[in-house]
Amino acid sequence: MAFFIDYAFVLLLCVPVAVLVFFIGIFTLGLGFFLYPILFLLVVIPYVGMTMGGPNQATPGMRMMDIRLVRLDGRPVDFMLAVVHSVLFWALNAVLTPLILLATLVLDRKRTVHDWLLGTVVVRGTV
Repeated sequence: MAFFIDYAFVLLLCVPVAVLVFFIGIFTLGLGFFLYPILFLLVVIPYVGMTMGGPNQATPGMRMMDIRLVRLDGRPVDFMLAVVHSVLFWALNAVLTPLILLATLVLDRKRTVHDWLLGTVVVRGTV
């Protein structure tokens, strides 16, 4: 559910960014219109980086579902780790979905492959 809530927020944020890109396209005599294919990435990367990499270590959807991302070494999740976590989530799920799901059965703490690679775990509530 957290995933769907977050991406509803991201889609809502895409609307004002699309308007901004429109005006950038006019100002740059059409060159700015090339930003439309990557519009979703222009919104989702800062969204994930600033929310999951912020003090709450969770996106708004994750907070609503009372889950958060933590590092196993105890340090806080930073912007770059949050973005890499999200990129690995998408990349690995696009290619290896069955393996990602099966990995939770054998990895400690029921972690997925991208959590295992990055040394993170998703937990319920506050730690």
